[in-house]
Amino acid sequence: MPPDPVRIEDTRAWLARADADLRAAANAVSADEPVLGDAVFHCQQAAEKAMKAFLTWHDVPFRKTHDLGVLGGQCVELEPALSDVLRRAAPMTEYAWKFRYPGDVFEPLMGEVNSALGLARAVVSEIRSRLPLDT
Repeated sequence: MPPDPVRIEDTRAWLARADADLRAAANAVSADEPVLGDAVFHCQQAAEKAMKAFLTWHDVPFRKTHDLGVLGGQCVELEPALSDVLRRAAPMTEYAWKFRYPGDVFEPLMGEVNSALGLARAVVSEIRSRLPLDT
C-alpha cells in the first residue's frame, strides 16, 4: 500500500522548515555583522524540525517541545542507528533559549557556532537519508 499523501506532504513540510533553518543559520554566520546567537538558535530549530519530520513520517505523535533529547529518544526507538548523532545533538536544546534573551551570556563563540552548524547539518542529513522521499 502506498504511503499516505498527507503524511508525505507533512513530512516534506517539516524538512523544508529544517532546510530553511539551516539556511538562516548559515546566513546569520556569513552576515557582514554575524549574529551568532541567532545562528545557533536556527541550528537547534533545524535539528528539531528534522526529528519532527522523522516522527511524522512514522506517524508517531510528539508533544510541542524544543527538547532534542525527548524528540531524539522517540526517533531512536524507531531507528537505533540515529542514536549517535541525536545524542550529540541533544545539548543543542539550550540554543532554543540561551542566547535569545537578555542575561549574562550574549553571543556564543564562533567555534561553538561552527560545531552547532555542522551537527545540525548532520542531523538533517541522517534523518533525510532514512526517509523514502524525493526531497
